[in-house]
Amino acid sequence: MAIIVCPKCEKKHNVNLDAIKGNAISGKNIAARCKACGHKFPVELDTLFDQGNEHTQKSRPAIRKICVTLSKGGVGKTTTSVNLSAGLALAGHKVLLVDTDTQGQSSYILGQKPKAGLTELLTKELSPEECIIQARKNLWLLSGGKSLAGVKRIIDRKNFGAEWTLTEALKDLDYRYDYVIIDTAPGWDQLIVNVLFYATEVLVPVALEVMPLQGLAEFMKSLGSIQKYRKEIKLKYIVPTFLDTRVKGPETIYSQLKKLYPEYICIPIRYSESLSEAPSYGKSIFEFAPGSTASVDYRELVKKVTQDNTALL
Repeated sequence: MAIIVCPKCEKKHNVNLDAIKGNAISGKNIAARCKACGHKFPVELDTLFDQGNEHTQKSRPAIRKICVTLSKGGVGKTTTSVNLSAGLALAGHKVLLVDTDTQGQSSYILGQKPKAGLTELLTKELSPEECIIQARKNLWLLSGGKSLAGVKRIIDRKNFGAEWTLTEALKDLDYRYDYVIIDTAPGWDQLIVNVLFYATEVLVPVALEVMPLQGLAEFMKSLGSIQKYRKEIKLKYIVPTFLDTRVKGPETIYSQLKKLYPEYICIPIRYSESLSEAPSYGKSIFEFAPGSTASVDYRELVKKVTQDNTALL
């Protein structure tokens, strides 16, 4: 929808852009007639559509950009990224899953074999439309892979603004989605810093073991160093993973986490064989084992993130 103002009587008219799109030619004018005074005047099509796009972007809710990260490996980052994205998509939200890991496992879990991905977008070899694939209804994927190792070196060699490389690449995509979920690799490098300069929310999966707990403490320090320069980034969720109720250790560590971070802690993801089996079939946990404990737990995570208790019911 756009608004045309008659230059003679200044009457405002609402215009349905969809009704004229079929006959629209870029750079051309159309003739409009004021219903109030009958005055006929030219209207520039490009200006009209620019106004409509601006209105659409302003009327959309603010996009939520959530990075799933922890420098420790083996805590369920990719599993959480994929299943959270799939759950949000099933709940009716438009989701872009961005894989910044050189292993590129998000594609494998979703049963996809993209020909291009984040590397080609960052190097500007291809357009976003050529890099992003639709993996499911409401779910799009910007894949990672081994080629990202070369991109990291390119970012490292930048003299100025290296930390904004990812933001610049994704800035024109924001209005297309409700959520952008970013999966990250273990460790701490320039690409992780880029993710934290782009995202506004942090979700940390923590395996209920001693070493990941120590890794969380180290990550909190690193996040604090980023927040000195970018106050928009906030820790929002700590998701305990691999809760095995058959042994006491995980329950003890879960209790510690609840005491240390009560405002961030989420319902834990229970240990489930289905979670390790689902990637072999190229399916999310909701598709592979919808009745499993892991599916129930990830549904609760979707409700927590969306603040909607009716999501996925």
